[in-house]
Amino acid sequence: MIEVVASMARGPVFLAGELLECLITFTNPMSHLSTSASSEMLAWASAQIHCQFHASENRVALPSQGNKQDVQADSDTVLIPSRGERGQCVLDTPPKILFCDLRLDPGESKTYSYSEVVPVDGPPSFRGQAVKYVYKLTIGCQRVNSPIKLLRVPFRVLVLQGMPEPPFPQDEEVCPSNPFLEEEEASRRDARALERALDMLMVTTSRRCPHMFNITNTRGKVAKFCIFKTVYRLGEDIIGTFNFSEGDIPCLQYSVSLQSEEEIQQQYQRRPGQAVSVTGHGRHLESCLHTASSHFSLPIPLNVTPGFSTDVVTLRWRLHFEFVTAREPMEPPTVLQNQSEVTVWAGAEHVDVDTFSWNLPIKVLPTNPALASYVSQFTGTNSISI
Repeated sequence: MIEVVASMARGPVFLAGELLECLITFTNPMSHLSTSASSEMLAWASAQIHCQFHASENRVALPSQGNKQDVQADSDTVLIPSRGERGQCVLDTPPKILFCDLRLDPGESKTYSYSEVVPVDGPPSFRGQAVKYVYKLTIGCQRVNSPIKLLRVPFRVLVLQGMPEPPFPQDEEVCPSNPFLEEEEASRRDARALERALDMLMVTTSRRCPHMFNITNTRGKVAKFCIFKTVYRLGEDIIGTFNFSEGDIPCLQYSVSLQSEEEIQQQYQRRPGQAVSVTGHGRHLESCLHTASSHFSLPIPLNVTPGFSTDVVTLRWRLHFEFVTAREPMEPPTVLQNQSEVTVWAGAEHVDVDTFSWNLPIKVLPTNPALASYVSQFTGTNSISI
């Protein structure tokens, strides 16, 4: 028996275009003091990255794949990383041979390093209501005259889509110069694709440009709403303020929800005019009768998928507002200046109300993958015995 352990030291979340590194250790667990122990042999081992796509048959109409089989026979000697997986393999990297003819004595172990750039032309990791994209690193091992054994290590991929052009030339120094850093070290840092991408991401999401909106219904103005920006990265808080003192219509209650919209492209929709799937990721509810101003703060979870688009599905983000307003003016409670006793104001038992909603599109971008690794459902480590 040989134990195989694969571990991604930096974490299980990567940005597309980043270098993925994994240490793969092969161990013969038999004690070297055991007299019955013998050496173990492996014919070969290889590793590669692949992305598996799965769609709900009730919502997505995909082209027929014919008689294509994704299950590999036990007698085959060709490595198929998606063997036994559901759906289709939409992306895979060329396999890299780790070794051929490995011999391990009792108690001996050997470690091999695998590295590969995460493809930039693939979709992000996504688990939606109709579509799923799942990334895995697959290590294939085989003994002589034995079936192939597969060790899979799932990980998450973030993709930067819809980024504006950088506000600075690529060959300019992005960060302020630091006299305590050597020039070679600074230039090497700026040359890394991950550093450049994170710099662009930080610049794009740090711009604050207040957006003002007048909230109205058919009867008149309800409030003025202000949001400081509409482009965010994972983990940020969305903050907005309401000014009800400028409204003509009393607002009794409002709610704000962070929602994602999953829309299947028209050519792949199971039914014409198929509805968009909406998923909620947080909600703020507040009563605001006789309130001059109010604010809300909604955090964007680190484990959600930023907006993206493929030939099958598009994911967008929005803020969904719901307002409850009174049809008739409501007088605020009056408090006398020289009143010494405590006065309790009781609200009206019956109020005729109107309700209306409003959607504000926002853009959600990735964050530093090291930060997203802290809340990832994946550990970046897996093992198997062969």
